[in-house]
Order: sequence, then structure tokens, then C-alpha cells
Amino acid sequence: MRENARALLGPASPGPTRWLLGKLLESYLRLTRLRDYDAYRLEHVHGMSILVLPTVANPKLLRTGAFFAQCLAAQLATGRNVLDMGTGTGVCALFAARHASRVIAVDINRAAVRCAGINAALNHLEHRVEVRHGDLFGPVSGERFDLVLFNPPFLKGAPRDERDAAWRSNDVAMRFAAGLGAHLAPGGAALLLLSSFGNACESFIDELRSRGFSISVFARRRYVNETVTVFRVTPREEA
Repeated sequence: MRENARALLGPASPGPTRWLLGKLLESYLRLTRLRDYDAYRLEHVHGMSILVLPTVANPKLLRTGAFFAQCLAAQLATGRNVLDMGTGTGVCALFAARHASRVIAVDINRAAVRCAGINAALNHLEHRVEVRHGDLFGPVSGERFDLVLFNPPFLKGAPRDERDAAWRSNDVAMRFAAGLGAHLAPGGAALLLLSSFGNACESFIDELRSRGFSISVFARRRYVNETVTVFRVTPREEA
């Protein structure tokens, strides 16, 4: 029997002990200003230098970007074309570029586009990474990829600005599922990072399944206050 979306994401609640630890951790981060993202920061993610510009999500402090990047070595093969949607600092695009021959990184936040371009040059990968501004598949109309990477917004709601679009949306799950098939090359797949935190993640699984995609767990990590899972998404006949 197929597992429902909520069960696939992991426990909705971390339990009272882990919930309390999560709250203590959040308070500590606030007190030490680690949740102040409106500052320039230089992070080191698995040996790669990543400059974080104001309004761009920090892949190390938020954990998901660094975890996603770490997962890529097991999936990538030399010579592949990769699309990194919602690239942010470009961390996943850069890790993909170590193996892939061509990576297109897309983000709706103009600051993120600048940030990813800087990081490509900083890590001497600008010859393999092309950064484009735009929403979802808009900047890559008519193009197909062997691998699509996406760390989407986890919350439902109308974003207040380009920065907030990394956190919330009312229709990204539907539009991503609707556009994915037309942008996968034969034998292609997507890696989609979702969390047990947030009320939008179930929608991604439901929308993809309703359009004939198969979803399997590719990698998973449990933190104090959430479970983060990278799902492998393929057209059902290729699963």
C-alpha cells in the first residue's frame, strides 16, 4: 500500500523532549544572532567557500542547503545537464558542477542570482554554472535536463517579497509538478528536498503523484526539531 504524504515526510511532531530541545536551540540561535541573515557572511560547506549576501538563505545555518549538497555525489555522473531551481547561494549548483558538464541555476530573488554568480567565480566554476533570474521553469523554457534539483518553500502563503519567496508560496507545488515532465530528458530525474516542518511539503508529494510521478526516499536526516528528506522523483514508467 502506498504511504501517504505525511507519513512519507516523517513525524509531524518531534515529541515533547525533541520539541523542547528544538525550542532551546532556536532561542540560542536568536541570542547569538545566527538567525540574522541580513549580513554578509562567508561560510565553508563541505570544503567549499560560500559567500552569503543579505536576503539570501544561508545553506549552513538553515542546514537544508548543506545537507542537500552533501547528497549530490551519490547521484551525479560526469557529463550530465543539471538544473538547480531556487539556487540561493548556488551551493547545490556548485557541488553539481564538480561532476556535471553544465549547470543552470535559477532563482526568483535577484540578490540570490548575484550571490550564486559570485560563488561560481569564487570557486572557479563559472565556466560550468550559468545563473538566470526567474520563477521556476520560466528561465529554461524548452530545455531539458538529466537532473533537476529543488529545495522549495515549505510554507503556504503569499510571499511578501523576493526574499520571502524562498519560504512560502500558494502554488509552487502545483506549478513545479505541472512543469517537471516537460523539462526532464529521457531517463532524467529530480531530487526534491522536503521537511516534516511546514504545511506545504505534503502538497508536493500529492501533486507529483497525481501527475504520474514515482517518489522514493533518496536520503534522510533527522534533526532535533524536524526530519529532512531528499526524494528522488521520476516518471512512473522510468521508476
